[in-house]
Amino acid sequence: MEWPACLNEFEKLLLRMDTPRVAIDNAECPNATLVKVDSARKHGILLEAVQVITDLNLSIKKAYISSDGRWFMDVFHVTDLDGNKLKDENVISYMEQSLGCIHFTRSCEYKGVTALELTGTDRIGLLSEVFAVLADLNCTIVDAKVWTHNGRIASHIYVKDCDSGCQIEDSQRIRRIESRLRPVLKGDNDIRSAKTTVSMSVTHNERRLHQMMFDDRDYERTPSTSSLKYDAPDVSVQNWIERGYSVVNIQCKDRPKLLFDVVCTLTDMEYVVFHATISTQGSRAYLKGNALFSVYRQPFKGEHLRLELYTMDRPNLLADVTRTFRENCLNVARAEISTTDEDMALNIFYVTDAEGYTPDSKTIDSVREKIGLSNLKVKELPMIYHQNTERNEAGAGVGGAMLLSLGSLVRKNLYNLGLIRSHS
Repeated sequence: MEWPACLNEFEKLLLRMDTPRVAIDNAECPNATLVKVDSARKHGILLEAVQVITDLNLSIKKAYISSDGRWFMDVFHVTDLDGNKLKDENVISYMEQSLGCIHFTRSCEYKGVTALELTGTDRIGLLSEVFAVLADLNCTIVDAKVWTHNGRIASHIYVKDCDSGCQIEDSQRIRRIESRLRPVLKGDNDIRSAKTTVSMSVTHNERRLHQMMFDDRDYERTPSTSSLKYDAPDVSVQNWIERGYSVVNIQCKDRPKLLFDVVCTLTDMEYVVFHATISTQGSRAYLKGNALFSVYRQPFKGEHLRLELYTMDRPNLLADVTRTFRENCLNVARAEISTTDEDMALNIFYVTDAEGYTPDSKTIDSVREKIGLSNLKVKELPMIYHQNTERNEAGAGVGGAMLLSLGSLVRKNLYNLGLIRSHS
């Protein structure tokens, strides 16, 4: 292992002692790959370990988390999103190396770009308006992630100057970008102030979105009564004062990145998992431990439709595509925007109709014809999304994004127990 040049020999010795020991076993379990991590305990290390696994688009089917004094041991039962054991040696090797380095702070891979952080009121067509403003301001979108929840939207967007291809550093231009975007994000019926900021953060993209949602206090809004009928998670919180911790039990619908979302929110609330057991049975996930669990991403009323756009990148591409969505009453509930080294755009959109249900095939066919049948394709979701085949029914939400979260239920329990306070 190559050590940072600033470290002396004593510091290198300490790091060797604390470097996580990683073992990946494909033989012990018949239907999953076992990933074992032993390490000195520090705040946030569980999140970093789970982040490595989820960034590889892998699913954690079971997990056992335990700590004793300064040491912790985690065991993860990992599969790909189709439920198969890991076979690709490159993926296994990369995961082993990454988990062995989780004590080191990893810097952001994005260089030469400007990071925009946007928070506001969600509505149909909002993303189209945001991208149109950025295009009008001569900004090229290099990468972006967009989340919606409980009538709010949070987005982390990396942009650069369209002409020079360089980072936008002019303070006057940055202020202009912020001032143009703020009224768009605020909307006509804003329940809370919109925020547009330029960030110098090197935080993991989805990790930062969790922080933005938490700071925005999206969980303080009460979902509609009808939405609570939709596969409502079963959450209970017990405050064991004599033992110095709280116990949370959760049963909910399983999905990819569930554990990542759980640990992110827990870390934002400045709590630490000492012991926990996570398991899945069919379409359900069971989480039990001495910790506080909550999540943001939840399924929509119907199955959301995943659309993948793969085409040559060009100015105004995102503005044009999302305008077509808006004109056909499609709501973008989540988006992942990226560009390849070959100047190809790979954009993933999770869409619903205006009421939050799965769009009908005629609407999708019409949208694909306008954008290009070979460019925009409907992608089958991994097996984990299809394990529960029952149609779920619930009430409408703002822009299709009034989504039930365990975060809302957990935090209400915590308020009653006096464990956390309002951020207002």
